[in-house]
Amino acid sequence: MKSSVRPPLFLILAAAVVAVAITLPLVYLVIRAVGIGGDEFWELISRPRNITIFFNSAAMAATVTLFSTLIAVPLAFLTVRTDLPGRNFWLIATTLPLAVPSYVGSFALIATLAPRGSFLQLLLAPLGVEELPSIYGFPGTVLAITLFTYPYLLLSVRSGLQGIDPSIEEAARSLGYTSRESFFKVVLPQLKPSMIAGGLLVALYSLRDFGTPSLMRFDAFTRAIFIQYKASFNRNTAAVLALMLVALVLLILWLEYRVRSRAAYYSRGSASLRPPKIVKLGIWKWPAMAFCLLITSFGVVLPVGITLFWLIRGLNTGYNFPNLLPSILNSVSAAGLAAIATTIFALPVAILSVRFPTRTTAIIERCSYVGFGLPGIVVALSLVFFGANYLPFLYQTLPMLVFAYLVLFLPQSVGTVRTCLLQVNPQLEESARSLGRNSWQTLKEVTLPLVRPGVLSGAVLVFLTAIKELPATMLLAPIGFSTLATQIWQATENVDFADAAASSLAMLLVSMGSTLLVLSQENIKKEQVTPPVEIKTKL
Repeated sequence: MKSSVRPPLFLILAAAVVAVAITLPLVYLVIRAVGIGGDEFWELISRPRNITIFFNSAAMAATVTLFSTLIAVPLAFLTVRTDLPGRNFWLIATTLPLAVPSYVGSFALIATLAPRGSFLQLLLAPLGVEELPSIYGFPGTVLAITLFTYPYLLLSVRSGLQGIDPSIEEAARSLGYTSRESFFKVVLPQLKPSMIAGGLLVALYSLRDFGTPSLMRFDAFTRAIFIQYKASFNRNTAAVLALMLVALVLLILWLEYRVRSRAAYYSRGSASLRPPKIVKLGIWKWPAMAFCLLITSFGVVLPVGITLFWLIRGLNTGYNFPNLLPSILNSVSAAGLAAIATTIFALPVAILSVRFPTRTTAIIERCSYVGFGLPGIVVALSLVFFGANYLPFLYQTLPMLVFAYLVLFLPQSVGTVRTCLLQVNPQLEESARSLGRNSWQTLKEVTLPLVRPGVLSGAVLVFLTAIKELPATMLLAPIGFSTLATQIWQATENVDFADAAASSLAMLLVSMGSTLLVLSQENIKKEQVTPPVEIKTKL
């Protein structure tokens, strides 16, 4: 609904600052490309190794998306539409891998399946097995990223299932369709928009991932960019690789936009207010439970169990438990500041896009999503450039690190606030203005109380993502500012499983607590009736 009231100046200024800030990484890459020169630019792009990296990354994203779909669609159906025993438990358990940083999961897989010194190799040593097949490279990368990113697709498909009108399936059954035919010919086609949108999101995250390709020694874009940055004073190759990655990411974002714009979503009618029919699994409940247990074992139990195993094994061999309190405090403080800053700047962007929709506000909102498509390594490189050359007093300081988190994770907060704001009747805000409230008072007394669940959910989601961010933290954190993410990465690089296990366990506890809070906020938003807002007037 378009408002006849002009947007407040403070909202426009705040959103404009966000839009300009978000475009800095692209400006940096353009400056680098112009400085390279046409001949050298095309020579760098056409190098066989760079072309190989491009196809490696594309193949990895496609394979991860395929396997995530094969996992997420059955899990969504089992936890939403069947009488699966312990369905509420599996609903949460199958989402918890979202809390496991991919590099922690990769560490768990390496510690379990690495050729030498791993858990499985130690078990098989009495049988004469001295070395296992290598997990490094493409297979290990795909396995790790799939296990810890499929929940993004799972959440999308679950939402799609919950939005299907049950009367459509009933009509199919009345025409003689079996349950199986009804699923494949009626339900599955209606899930295509959710599947494609969630699959594209998984592909995007796989391209942005840095920790897994690095630990698995797989030549994807993020690992190659980091190696070029650290190994050479010449940043040209790193910038060209970043541009190639940005081109691939922007293509994926464009495809996602096209899919969403073409998909038709319909609200439930009065006939769909009743719950959908629950499918009775019968004898198939045991294979279904085994499938859920298998995925949860690899996605949750394995990281936690292996982390505890290597930690206990280290303690039994005289390992001194490190003092992780400084790293925990650094991680929580940086991620907490990022959540606060992101929420503050997401509010004006979301309010402008919903309450004052114009071409200008649409452009500002789209600009805020640019950072969502950029890997942390690209954003970090751009801020290193601007900080070292134009803002040396901010270079390698906590404010610059928080700013990087803002650029990377702003859309997560914008999305949750925007969705919640769309459910608020704008007449409530108009009533407040008619009673003499100005724009700021209306925002504080009416809008913010109504969108509080979305604000909190977005802040927790940003906190959860920021605390796991690795490349931006490594390149931009102040000297001596160690976080759990950097501790895990350094320990795993040095094959110090005990140190990595200690930091990983702390990370898992913090991340899982944040994930459960996000899930609880989602349940609150589903069950909550819009609260009354009291607007006090002076007589």
